[in-house]
Amino acid sequence: MEDIDVVVIGAGQAGLTGSYHLQRAGIDHVVLDHGDGPGGAWRHRWPSLRLGGVHGIHDLPGSPLRETDGARPAAEVVPEYFGRYEYEQELPVLRPVKVDAVRDGGERLLVDSSAGTWAARAVLNATGTWENPFWPHYPGQSSFAGRQLHTADYHGPEEFRGRRVIVVGGGISAVEHLLEIADVAETTWVTRRPPEFTDAEFTPVDGRAAVAEVERRVRLGLPPGSVVSATGLPNTPAVQAARERGVLNPLPMFERITADGVEWADGRSQRADVILWATGFRPVIAHLAPLHLREPGGGIRVAGTRAVAEPRLHLVGYGPSASTIGANRAGRAAAREITEFVRERSRKP
Repeated sequence: MEDIDVVVIGAGQAGLTGSYHLQRAGIDHVVLDHGDGPGGAWRHRWPSLRLGGVHGIHDLPGSPLRETDGARPAAEVVPEYFGRYEYEQELPVLRPVKVDAVRDGGERLLVDSSAGTWAARAVLNATGTWENPFWPHYPGQSSFAGRQLHTADYHGPEEFRGRRVIVVGGGISAVEHLLEIADVAETTWVTRRPPEFTDAEFTPVDGRAAVAEVERRVRLGLPPGSVVSATGLPNTPAVQAARERGVLNPLPMFERITADGVEWADGRSQRADVILWATGFRPVIAHLAPLHLREPGGGIRVAGTRAVAEPRLHLVGYGPSASTIGANRAGRAAAREITEFVRERSRKP
């Protein structure tokens, strides 16, 4: 077991931002990352997602992205950027390291991992959501004879050429999938709620009303929901053209899944070879279970970035800081508060 001031879990946007500010403050810390290389969730984005089509990438503190070729895959550009950033800023990232549990060790929090156990004065959790895709359950789902996959498994449109594809979900990922797949396959879009397209070409992913709603939820200990989905869908020229072609005309949610498609309550049906669930992700926080932080509402109650029931734990990239710009702000705020906490504890006899 190794004593350390702070353990940062996750080396995505939020974790790297937090590490940068801890480093500048002279706080002894380590960053434990589960990935085989830098880039966080961006390593797993589908190859056809180009940098120019990404909804938003915010610069890491102290070093701009500088990439100008919008045709390059985001899954290449962002990991390169993150890797360069880790090297230039000399951040103490260890990988691949799987964190199994964070538990109360008395005066310190104990972080059990595949690389050993750290006894930390504080923990900054920045594990994001990518490794926890949300799969809804509908009657008859197991009887479907075709293929079902999630956004997390999507690699591009070519594998669906000539097929009948139902895309489920009302967020940005669903729209991006439809824009690509509609060129090679017959598509049907299904959403639980009517999607809202904004008048502006791009919508700020940290829209005040959306962030305020998510902040309200985490203060109450409810599951945070999505900041990005709450801000609406950007009505880009490509989106507008697809709407005019009828590609983005959504149908309401079906009632059941059959062996060869889906059925609605009014008797309508749609045959399908593939159901693509673009239904989002949930926070990766199972390793925090030993701390017993879950509220009756199902979430972790957070004030700012600090867990109310465990003040030595901060969550960034959770709730209102789930967007890239939100992760930067939260990482900076958490690092500042953790720095004050660590220095205060260090002064105590």
